[in-house]
Amino acid sequence: MDALYPRLLVDDFEPAARFYAAALRELLGIEPVKLLPAAEYANWDLGGEGALVVMGRARIAEAIGSTGPSGQDAAMLVFRVDDVDAAAKTLGGLGATLVAGARDRPEWGPGLRTAHLRDPAGNLLELQSY
Repeated sequence: MDALYPRLLVDDFEPAARFYAAALRELLGIEPVKLLPAAEYANWDLGGEGALVVMGRARIAEAIGSTGPSGQDAAMLVFRVDDVDAAAKTLGGLGATLVAGARDRPEWGPGLRTAHLRDPAGNLLELQSY
């Protein structure tokens, strides 16, 4: 089960996805699990664990309702948790700022629920369960 993995947020999805598909094939011998240009989403697993996601930056900015400087995020950390609502509350108590509250996202995947926060340094975090 992928508990924690990086998600690179890119402006031009197709060249980035091509690059990482080739790089991860050559360096690690892995192929994309999903490569969805229309959704601007690609992900790779290594040994059954999430290793990397490349996603269109505008998709996340839209999801968290951000058009300002935070819409310029280059990366985020994704935490897979059992309970998104409880995890968001826990991180809030540790100093994270809620950006987009917990909600179901069936358009992203069956049974997917997410919340988005920023750590005290301003880095974007996604909590997800499915």
